[in-house]
Amino acid sequence: MPKIISVDDHVVEPSHVWQTWLPAKYREKGPRVERKRWGDFVHLPGARYEMTEDPDGLWGDAWYYEDRLIYVHKRFVAIPQESTTEEDGKIVFDRTKMVMSAITYDEMRPGCYDRDARVKDLELNWTDGSLPFPTFPRFCGQTFYEGNDKELGLASVKAYNDWMVEEWCAPSGGVNIPLCLIPLWDVDLAVEETVRNAERGVHAICFSELPTRLGLPSIHTGHWDPLFQVCNDYGVALAMHIGSSSTNPSASPDAPEGVGGTLAFNNSMASLADWLFSGRLIKFPKLKLAYSEGQIGWIPYVLERADTVWDVHDSWQHSKELIPEPPSTYYYGRIFGCFTADHHGLASLGEVGVDNICFETDYPHTDTTWPHSEAYVEKLLAGFDDDVAYKILRGNAIKMLELDRS
Repeated sequence: MPKIISVDDHVVEPSHVWQTWLPAKYREKGPRVERKRWGDFVHLPGARYEMTEDPDGLWGDAWYYEDRLIYVHKRFVAIPQESTTEEDGKIVFDRTKMVMSAITYDEMRPGCYDRDARVKDLELNWTDGSLPFPTFPRFCGQTFYEGNDKELGLASVKAYNDWMVEEWCAPSGGVNIPLCLIPLWDVDLAVEETVRNAERGVHAICFSELPTRLGLPSIHTGHWDPLFQVCNDYGVALAMHIGSSSTNPSASPDAPEGVGGTLAFNNSMASLADWLFSGRLIKFPKLKLAYSEGQIGWIPYVLERADTVWDVHDSWQHSKELIPEPPSTYYYGRIFGCFTADHHGLASLGEVGVDNICFETDYPHTDTTWPHSEAYVEKLLAGFDDDVAYKILRGNAIKMLELDRS
């Protein structure tokens, strides 16, 4: 079984990142960590949670930015050290310890935030490549976009990217693969930052699945075209994680948590339809998209439905004026569905596209297959040809991220 290149993991940023990498004049208001006691988490719309200080609560490390509380570390997104033990030389992982409560860095497994420990944890997991999404900045840098001081925000984005490239990835021997942020509020600055990082080997940036949900222009407006052009020209993929629109689909306002978790892929589906009818995949023929943690089982029907709508309803929708070929034409080989668990998607591999899907271990989140991903994918891909397994586990990731490896 080929080793895994995971296209969706998560880094818990070490507490020193911005206090080290920001220019000195920004550090006072820049991101910093404080340790306090916290009460229970309360779920908010938009896949977010809030909590208040509680002198009798649990200790937890929290990020502050512009003197505002932004994020308290949670046990369900950072593997607690106590959840892992070793028996007969093998790691035993009890994910029931990953609950909705505060946690400190001292209580996390070091691989959550420490580069060298991360590399060792990935080695245990039959994984030699990992693309890490941010935690405190959120999935596409919404924290800095929502800040008041955009000069500080730009400096914070650049500091994160410098840390990502120079400290987290460069010394890792290629195991950690850089994924960078952009200043969402200014497309010209986003272009400059994308080029700056592309010229030092970065081939993926975080982008929102549905920018309008953040109050940003849609992909149809032309606003983002300069960014799409440099991504097209430099081979930079747009990585769109579920939740990068700061919304979490749900059937009812008072629905149980499990409803949102079940429907999390809905935003990926809406985003894919947006892109298929946007004309941007024609205008930028080398542009690549990735739907991180969006799973893949829904993709065949969306492609079928898009082609049907394009053909049957063109008399009044006029889609063919912008999209000369069936929308699915622009999907294959360029848009990547990223999954952790999706037997139905694999059963429809001919329609999903063997060149269009990538596996992800989602370390160190609750549904990670770590530390048993090798055994997991052996069972998951039983019956598939070796060349198919290679593409799903690493070949497509190499193509998407333009990695210099086999």
